Amino acid sequence: EIAVYDLLDKLDIPFRRVDHVHADTMEMCQEIDQALGQDICKNLFLCNRQKTKFYLLLMPGDKPFKTKDLSAQIGSSRLSFGGAEDMERLLNLTPGSVTPFGLLNDAARRVHFYLDAAFCGNKIGVHPNDNTATMWLAANDLFALLQAQGCDVNTTDL
Repeated sequence: EIAVYDLLDKLDIPFRRVDHVHADTMEMCQEIDQALGQDICKNLFLCNRQKTKFYLLLMPGDKPFKTKDLSAQIGSSRLSFGGAEDMERLLNLTPGSVTPFGLLNDAARRVHFYLDAAFCGNKIGVHPNDNTATMWLAANDLFALLQAQGCDVNTTDL
């Protein structure tokens, strides 16, 4: 978490942080959303059937997710949710704490990031590698930060 704040400061990226109770389900995040008047994102850790390709999808929390839609857009075999072991091995994160900032822990750059186009030009709320806080920043700043660190970043329209 400290590394995330250090990087944001180093790159002079503005953000707003709010501490809250441990939030590891979308239902808990929705309660926080309502209390703060902000929308937190849904972060989905996915993999192909062979578990040879991994993806992190960031999309609006209220938008339904259909694996076939993303699979078709990225040219992948049918996607499924990645396991906790792969999440911890690749992103150093546990279920419930998935965040795009986990990509900074993926030294081999094996996880491909997709941001739903609905966020482009807007602010988004994501965990700073700890799900007891949420930080809001411009989606474009997050995109630029990840690219500057060598992460594979893409947009998709779901």
